[in-house]
Amino acid sequence: AIVIPSYRAESTLPSVLPRIPAAFWDDGVAIIVNDKSPDGTGEVAERLKNQWPGLDVVHHEANRGYGGAQKTGLRRGLDLGAHVFAVVHADGQYAPEVVLDLMKPIIEGKAQIVQGSRMIGGGALRGGMPYARYIPNRVLTFLENIVFGTQMAEFHSGYMLYSRSLLERAPFEQLQNNYNFDAEMIVVAHLLGMECAQIPIPTRYDDEVSSLDPIPYGINVLKMMARHLGGHYRKLVQTSASFEVRQAA
Repeated sequence: AIVIPSYRAESTLPSVLPRIPAAFWDDGVAIIVNDKSPDGTGEVAERLKNQWPGLDVVHHEANRGYGGAQKTGLRRGLDLGAHVFAVVHADGQYAPEVVLDLMKPIIEGKAQIVQGSRMIGGGALRGGMPYARYIPNRVLTFLENIVFGTQMAEFHSGYMLYSRSLLERAPFEQLQNNYNFDAEMIVVAHLLGMECAQIPIPTRYDDEVSSLDPIPYGINVLKMMARHLGGHYRKLVQTSASFEVRQAA
């Protein structure tokens, strides 16, 4: 399954679907989640649904944020029986063309979580990421690696992929509804003993289509690190594991 969180994406959505490899549609489903977008995103999504067999559309009655849209799409994919999940942005910033390459480690059983990384191989700067965002990204990632005990080239790429087995174990629906959802998934997977595989991706960076406000985002990242130091994510994972044991019993 490909999950496409969509907000103010009426002009970009139609160009994203044709960039998904044709082979994906043989046994895959793409799920557009219209996050109560105030523009024509919902109408565009419905028109695309009529054009693309294998496309599913979900409409939120209230805006739930980027993470909230992901949760809806992931849950929908689980209900449809998907075993591999990729998050593709509706603005086309991350290349849909390479989605099958990123899925490969999960399909082959070599990883449970994968990130398409802009930092490995210098893809971020070549793709036009401004230094005003590149430098904070590097600084925050350095701090996050220390706090979380990880070895990520970056924590802030939104090109994320998950296995069904990870989603069935991770308390993903209890994570934040904002842009920190991706990083929280990396942390939760790490606590479950699943390290994130990192694969370089080509990147097109465009401020005009990015809805992420870097200052509140950076503050939320610092809060996320503080929550981790306070044991928040470890408790979530432990509670989820206890629930699994009770269900099995």
